Amino acid sequence: MPSGARMPHQGAPMGPPGPPYGGSPAVRPGLPSPVMEPSRKRPAPSQQVQQQQQQQQQQQQHAKRRKMADKILPQRQKRKLRLYISNTFNPARPDADDSDGSIASWELRVEGKLLDDPGKQKKKFSSFFKSLVIELDKELYGPDNHLVEWHRTPTTQETDGFQVKRPGDVSVRCTLLLMLDYQPPQFKLDLRLARLLGIHTQTRSCIIQALWQYVKTNKLQDSHDKEYINCDKYFQQIFDCPRLKFSEIPQRLTNLLLPPDPIVINHVISVDPNDQKKTACYDIDVEVEDPLKSQMSSFLLSTANQQEIASLDNKIHETIESINQLKIQRDFMLSFSRDPKGYIQDWLKSQSRDLKLMTDVVGNPEEERRAAFYHEPWSQEAVSRYFYCKIQQRRQELEQALAVRNT
Repeated sequence: MPSGARMPHQGAPMGPPGPPYGGSPAVRPGLPSPVMEPSRKRPAPSQQVQQQQQQQQQQQQHAKRRKMADKILPQRQKRKLRLYISNTFNPARPDADDSDGSIASWELRVEGKLLDDPGKQKKKFSSFFKSLVIELDKELYGPDNHLVEWHRTPTTQETDGFQVKRPGDVSVRCTLLLMLDYQPPQFKLDLRLARLLGIHTQTRSCIIQALWQYVKTNKLQDSHDKEYINCDKYFQQIFDCPRLKFSEIPQRLTNLLLPPDPIVINHVISVDPNDQKKTACYDIDVEVEDPLKSQMSSFLLSTANQQEIASLDNKIHETIESINQLKIQRDFMLSFSRDPKGYIQDWLKSQSRDLKLMTDVVGNPEEERRAAFYHEPWSQEAVSRYFYCKIQQRRQELEQALAVRNT
């Protein structure tokens, strides 16, 4: 295992932070919707045709705007990574031919696996970490040989575990420092900012979002110039200014964000022959990609699958439209079965009102079809006005005819 500079150890030991389908209301062209009869149970055939046309137009527009890349796919989820730390001791053998066997030594193994991993391709243990440092007893192995380090590089080959072998015949206290490989990167907040926001370690975007939430909750945004934030006493202590632009916060955060704390595990490498089978286990929360994400992405990117999805979408639309039409018919039958006479009367009234609106008829056809309507006090005057208008119209026609003859 390569060795190098020691990874900085900061902070106390801790783990990682943990309109529905269906047609729109039937409205005839050129008419306001409030005028239509809301209690109407069964639309006229012309309305059904118009409903279908509107639904088809909406479906076509929706199909044009929707893209497969816009579908929401599961991103990352937390899983348990079980860490196994064990060691073996090889006592010295005086009769050994090789030099390794004649000297007592121990071997430390650090391994792990993801619990309940449904993926077919198991992730390597090292893929969860950015670096691993094992610090041995400095008094036993000296200042130049007490650190064993592994750091991720662009050419790193992933492995299922780490092994460290050293000579020795006494128990050794060691400290393991594991730095998780957060994707996207996470940062530890400055102590004052962490207390203010209630966040210990988080991504940069989440930290900025929490700051904006604090600004809105405490009404720190300037009422006249929305670009500026009027700092309260806590903001002034952290950012050292009475007023600042919100666009300046990402730059000012640079000095307030620190590398996240590593996971610190203290372990004793035992050389007791009776203590060889003991293994220390630790569960760590890690974020992994959803195993279905790659399958869903490849499925959606396939041209054949896209055609199949479009075909299934059309079938869904057609099925829902059929259900809506059957529901209308069922509602009509139920209403008719409960009160046949009343329902027919209401339906005739609705048809009469709709006919009046479609033909621009003045008056109330429902009242006008009864004889009592024409025995009202105003009927005599209305008849007189009607005949007067007819006489005036006839007189104008005769005058126009005489004028043509005289010319």
